[in-house]
Amino acid sequence: MERKAADIGSAIRYAFGICSLGSILVAVSPRGVCAISLGDDPEALLRDLRERLPKARRIGGDSALEPLVAEVVGFIEAPAQGLGLPLDIRGTAFQYRVWRALREIPSGRQVSYGEIARRIGAPKAARAVARACAANPMAVAIPCHRVGRADGHRSGYRWGIERKEALLRRESGR
Repeated sequence: MERKAADIGSAIRYAFGICSLGSILVAVSPRGVCAISLGDDPEALLRDLRERLPKARRIGGDSALEPLVAEVVGFIEAPAQGLGLPLDIRGTAFQYRVWRALREIPSGRQVSYGEIARRIGAPKAARAVARACAANPMAVAIPCHRVGRADGHRSGYRWGIERKEALLRRESGR
């Protein structure tokens, strides 16, 4: 089901937290978690949320979200515990296929953009897969950090290459 962020006019509640990778923002719609962002500056995370969901009414500082933020932080710090959040995934049909394939990659494993393209039946779409990863609104819940270049060289990560490498080290137990 394709749902674009601009089409959503409902209230979005959000809260900030801190983890070893920096600041974290978790945003929730009536359907589930719609954004998880990592960064150095909470204001920049909030600006990104505003840009991604311009029609949504944003409600910040919701203390009812503290357990949810704590669950996400706990997963970042100890990925073996797993993360089972209800997600409200918003994107194009292609992005949705990519993001679903990413969620099937086992923790601690890394695959190439081309491999994901093959898995979703679009073997020549490796660059489009990379763009879908870059558009991913849910750090760690949709694990785009587990995807990289086929040659093994560093590839980008929306929330910073250092965070990507830290997540991969934690998942592999290094």
